[in-house]
Amino acid sequence: MAQETKQKIKKYRKPLNINLGIVIFSVIFVYIIICIVMFFNEKHIVGYEVQLGSLSISKVYQGIAIRDEKVFYASRNGYLNYYANEGEKIAFQELVYTIDETGRLNELTGLNDTGSIALTTGDLKELKTEIVQYKNSFYASSFDDIYEFKDTLNQTLVRFVNQSILANLNTLTTQDEGLIQYGNSEAAGVVLYNLDGLETLTDDQITAELIKKEGYEKKQFQSSDLVSEGDAVYKIVDSEDWSIIIQTDAQRAQELLEEEYVKVKFLESQDISWGKVDVITNAENTFVKLSFTNSMIKYAKDRFIDIELITNDQIGLKIPNTSIVEKEFFLIPSEYIISSGAGNSYSVMRVVYDESGKESIELTTVSIYNQADGEYYTDDIVLQIGDQLKKVDSMETYTISKRGTLIGVYNMNKGYADFKQIQILYQNEEYSIVKSNTNYGLSVYDHIVLESKSVDENDFIYE
Repeated sequence: MAQETKQKIKKYRKPLNINLGIVIFSVIFVYIIICIVMFFNEKHIVGYEVQLGSLSISKVYQGIAIRDEKVFYASRNGYLNYYANEGEKIAFQELVYTIDETGRLNELTGLNDTGSIALTTGDLKELKTEIVQYKNSFYASSFDDIYEFKDTLNQTLVRFVNQSILANLNTLTTQDEGLIQYGNSEAAGVVLYNLDGLETLTDDQITAELIKKEGYEKKQFQSSDLVSEGDAVYKIVDSEDWSIIIQTDAQRAQELLEEEYVKVKFLESQDISWGKVDVITNAENTFVKLSFTNSMIKYAKDRFIDIELITNDQIGLKIPNTSIVEKEFFLIPSEYIISSGAGNSYSVMRVVYDESGKESIELTTVSIYNQADGEYYTDDIVLQIGDQLKKVDSMETYTISKRGTLIGVYNMNKGYADFKQIQILYQNEEYSIVKSNTNYGLSVYDHIVLESKSVDENDFIYE
């Protein structure tokens, strides 16, 4: 009876409860992991939209001036006094300076009685003009020029004093006059009172160091200077023909040479003149010589002159240099190329052989990338070295072997890397300007591969 009352106990099994949220999250998580792995394993291509533009080319240069300069020397010892205005034209035999053996010229003419002279309206105007010109041409980067400006002002003031001395020379006695040598100009031209050792500089002596003013020194002659016989005291520039030489790279020099004449702006005065272009080269550097037949007198005092070249910039399609690639192609004579009526589809008659060695002709479509000197550039996708091509309506054949290279970019408009030839007009370190609307070339708004090394031709593009 007790056994009947015993109940059979079975283990309770919990029902399987699936958390749908966890399943969905797990699937999404696995999907994200797969996408990340695929992202890093795929080749990602960055595109660049071609635009019209021009390159920013440095047009401001510091040049060195070359003139016909003749130096003249003192014939006795004594103290200098100048009377001609520096940088102005003087006539032959016009008084330039005097040399006073005793240094007592001021005292002999009586100017020391008052200790000063009165400046005329013209003198004051000249001083103001010099100050304004310096102010307009001042650059903080060339602050040391202020010392030269100071010397120029002092020289101007001393010249005013000397002109007063000259006006009183007729008061000298015969004995006093014997102590003074009168220095008249030995040539007509622009008179200068400085010496820098470059008076006889020629084109073939130009160096990069000279252009950069390395080691450059200029001695400015002053009234009251004590000179010895044989010392330089002044120089004359007797020709309006002069030149400025600047340093450029070889490509820029060639571009300027092709223009023959270039418009030049002088930064100090903002004046514009036309210079004839010549190129000077040596083993290491390239220089451009700009020759002028006027305006010499305005810049006669300056050995180094800042100029700006006003040129017509090359405008075309602007592309990054990283997009440019050089690629090899087969060269096929034009008579072996068959063009469709529309002119945008090309093919060749290729000789093929079946398994039994029987010869036949296969019409093969090819892509053309350029045409030059009676030859077409085509790729090696469907053709191989050694393939024989047959000329239309002829028994002549041509065996593919010759190769040539083209410069171009990969166009990505069609979703794959499609080589397009370019003609570079100008190039700097980052960008190139290429000719637009050329056969087999690029057009504005085309999309090209930014990094040409990241793809091969006909690769599919995944941006």
